[in-house]
Amino acid sequence: MARGVAEVMADYRLDAELWCEGRSPWLRASLTGYLVYAGLRHLADPAYRSWFAGITLGFHELGHLVFAGLGHTMMLLGGSLLQLLAPAAAGLYLLLRQGDHFGAAVGGSWFAFASWELATYVYDAPREELPLVGFGDHPQHDWGTLLTEWGVLNAADNYAAVIRGVATLSWLTSVALATWLCVVMWRLGRAARA
Repeated sequence: MARGVAEVMADYRLDAELWCEGRSPWLRASLTGYLVYAGLRHLADPAYRSWFAGITLGFHELGHLVFAGLGHTMMLLGGSLLQLLAPAAAGLYLLLRQGDHFGAAVGGSWFAFASWELATYVYDAPREELPLVGFGDHPQHDWGTLLTEWGVLNAADNYAAVIRGVATLSWLTSVALATWLCVVMWRLGRAARA
């Protein structure tokens, strides 16, 4: 029988609180502060590049190679797919295999940053003003090409807005989790010292 959302959330909370026991919040709180700062910068400036931007770009370019054998469309989509799959997989791995709840929050924030960068790229499709990175002298604008081929280039702004909304939701959820975990670690540490 399916468990209710409340039961799943209660189990998650208990597991996360047990994970927090004996852990120091201080370095994690500093990283949480950066995640909040970087998210606010992304919200204020679509061209902002966080500390995660370089690795995100690396996964984007790798995605073109990984998906190249699946045809033209998948090769173009592959960069964006791997750009999003890498942080999602990192967060899930840290949570499900390592039991690291804070690592999952960092992975969720990285996913948000990668999504914001993707939204900027999609928004640029009809404009093609961003400097491009690629394997040749004249790199192709993935989303300019895809949206043109699909006949929806004029909807690029709408697609970018939806992606930014997903990014914002992911970021808010992730920093809320990271903040809550730091508070729980601090409370447990204070109780242990009392």
